[in-house]
Amino acid sequence: MNRQLRQLTINVGRTTEGSLSVLLAMAGIFALGVGLGVSAARAQGPVAAHTPTDYTPQAFGATTTFQPVGRAVVKVNGVALTDRDLLREMIAIFPYARQHNGFPKAMEADIRSGALRMLIFEELVYQEAKHRNMAIPPAQLAQAAAEFRQQFHSSQGYQEFLKAEFDGSQAALQVKIERSLLIDRLLKKEIADKSAVTPAEVKAWYDQHPDRFRVAESFSFQSISVLPPHNATAAQLAEARRRAALALSQAQATSSYQQFGLLAEKISEDDFRVMMGDHKAADRSKLPAVVATALAAMQPGQVSELVQFDVNSYTILRLNAHTPAGMQKFEAVRDTLRDKLIRDRNEQLRSALATRLSKNARIEKA
Repeated sequence: MNRQLRQLTINVGRTTEGSLSVLLAMAGIFALGVGLGVSAARAQGPVAAHTPTDYTPQAFGATTTFQPVGRAVVKVNGVALTDRDLLREMIAIFPYARQHNGFPKAMEADIRSGALRMLIFEELVYQEAKHRNMAIPPAQLAQAAAEFRQQFHSSQGYQEFLKAEFDGSQAALQVKIERSLLIDRLLKKEIADKSAVTPAEVKAWYDQHPDRFRVAESFSFQSISVLPPHNATAAQLAEARRRAALALSQAQATSSYQQFGLLAEKISEDDFRVMMGDHKAADRSKLPAVVATALAAMQPGQVSELVQFDVNSYTILRLNAHTPAGMQKFEAVRDTLRDKLIRDRNEQLRSALATRLSKNARIEKA
């Protein structure tokens, strides 16, 4: 595919900073057979009938440079946080890791850096909650523990997780759950509860920023690409044409976003395959002319014929939405704008809290 369509961005932060969601995700992923941070020697047998029968970092897809074994990666005011904790945060940032057997190499460094920042931040929040003598009511703690347990398909899976992550200690898991709840409670108090915006504030922001609501023509679409090697031989070009024709027949047999996306994940050779081939909303002026022309002639849900960027590169497009140029009405953007203002305020408060907590903290990276 043309290089203009081979760009990929990543958000290395999380809008919701809650730690309990990360812990629940850890349980859910382990229950499906991933076993976050479990060494090969400690993962004997499956945790679900439809999952792999054993685990190694390579089976999960972790690169050879990152195989979690419980080694400390950072100390925050003397408290050691491990590479297993780091992997959980990386999964929270890039939840596609399970489907794709790991993290794309081009993205892994950024994911890891963002996860490390989040890991440090959450530990500082936890320490602040303890400093304030915050506590979780026993009933809430028991409910959270029950919800955590329900993430597993079987008692065996739960026990394997408990053994792998907490040396079989129910008490250690209880401490981890309580820690997560304390982090969530302090973040709610310092961020979520202070992030609300009024309807009047939303309308005022809309009126004061009219240029923000003038939209260019855009297309939301997915792609599947077949890209022969650079300086391909005649035989390789012929093979690319054959694969492109096969991909087209498969793509045109799909009938939904999900089906096309799963096919993109399986056979596409452009970078967007890790996002189900999804390019989201793309400004027409920033798209290659051949792509814009093809999309403009399509109806939402339609799959294109083969689109060629040059003589030998092939792409198949699925149009999901076409937005004409114009001015968005307040009623159409009110809810989205309110959410944006809340997110902005949330991020401002989070950043201020992180700065305040880290000001006198002792952070030692391993």
